[in-house]
Amino acid sequence: MKKYILALDQGTTSSRAILINLEGDVCGMAQQEFPQLYPHPGWVEHNPEDIWSSQFAVAERVLREAKTDACDIAAIGIANQRETVMLWERATGRPVANAIVWQDRRTTNLCSKLRTQGLEPFFRDRTGLPIDPYFSGTKIAWLLDEIPGLRKQAERGEIAFGTVDSFLLWRLTGGSVHATDSTNASRTLLYNILKREWDNELLELLHIPHSLLPEVKSSGSLFGETRAILFGSPIPLAGIAGDQQAALLGQACILPGMLKNTYGTGSFLLMQTGEKAIFSQHDLLTTISMQIGERINYALEGSIFITGAAVQWLRDELQIIRSASEIEALAASVPDNGGVYFVPAFAGLGAPYWNSEARGAIIGLTRGAGRAHLARATLEAVCFQTRDVLEAMRADSGLPIEELRVDGGMTANNLLMQMQADLLGAAVTRPVIQETTALGAAYLAGLTTGFWKGMGQITSLWNADRTFIPTISADERETLYSGWKRAVQQTIPG
Repeated sequence: MKKYILALDQGTTSSRAILINLEGDVCGMAQQEFPQLYPHPGWVEHNPEDIWSSQFAVAERVLREAKTDACDIAAIGIANQRETVMLWERATGRPVANAIVWQDRRTTNLCSKLRTQGLEPFFRDRTGLPIDPYFSGTKIAWLLDEIPGLRKQAERGEIAFGTVDSFLLWRLTGGSVHATDSTNASRTLLYNILKREWDNELLELLHIPHSLLPEVKSSGSLFGETRAILFGSPIPLAGIAGDQQAALLGQACILPGMLKNTYGTGSFLLMQTGEKAIFSQHDLLTTISMQIGERINYALEGSIFITGAAVQWLRDELQIIRSASEIEALAASVPDNGGVYFVPAFAGLGAPYWNSEARGAIIGLTRGAGRAHLARATLEAVCFQTRDVLEAMRADSGLPIEELRVDGGMTANNLLMQMQADLLGAAVTRPVIQETTALGAAYLAGLTTGFWKGMGQITSLWNADRTFIPTISADERETLYSGWKRAVQQTIPG
């Protein structure tokens, strides 16, 4: 009997490798940050070699530190930052450019042009997504147009496109597998989520050759095996999902109406809708949440661009805190926000506004406002943005919001979690194991290989650490939320 699943959790700022045992416990973890590149305002890039080298290094390290090897690993699961675009040469595996990261806004003008042509409903009906620089499709088009000779190479079939999962899969298998899973494909603006295939008409609109694209497989699939030279012997690659869909499974949100929010650089809130794709009337995303075999599940998603990054801004740019963990005590030192609202629209506003022209603002400053009020307003902004998305989900699904399951680094902040419960008017539950993204990737790999025997076993592995219950009145909640809505309107041009 194999002892572990190895989960590779490739994120926006770091790569991690985590060992999960049969009981769902984390038995080892290694993490390595890699450089963030900002060549122009609004542009965000990664060197693909940094992603590969950091991810392989932590995988090697976690096995070494746990005093185990490939013989003890049943399978590898991969969870990855989504929408980030890589192009590489099929013959050599060499990237042709830096990766364009999901946060990058360079294709704003192209997206505006497509919307002006009245194409947004056409894209939404097929992909469940709005036309926005966030998604992969316009990034691919930009690279093909801007790099001399690249389009000709692509048309000759010499270039491969992939999101981060595809690039890692290519490298791990020595270039023998060019594939992705349906959760990642559903984030490209090129994949028909109902027909479950790359959409030729969408490809034509963006002038993207079909030959670039990876094969789309079930999230729980045997994708291939690692090259023996990497870990000493081959290991099955048996599960892939975009990081937020992986976290939804890692939180055991498998029934319609169950919700999770991951609090990281941004925040990503997903509601499981089961086998029914609900197309949002309130500017949420409709996305594939998981596919095992032919069974496919969907989710509603709200992507919030800036949450944890706002705390980093207080630390790095304003320098009113020395470390992110200091914000809790500072915010708790005042009883309320003093009328101060902070809308951290540094990269525009995501769901449910989808306004790339909005910019950050601090509203309601008086002579008595200080660092503590701004710290509190920053935490409240995280909670208000979450409520914005949940209100849209409630309207789209018709389902009540009774509990929000939470994960991510910010959930260690008990004040933030209590604020979240208060401003939602719903229970907020933090799990014992916070590594829910890695857990979800591991679960997919384990279910595929028989390490775990079914969803019932997966559900039994989830345990709550603490549940936060609302403590403020409905009137106070709505007064605070009304102030937030007014502040948001002041950040939107026109």
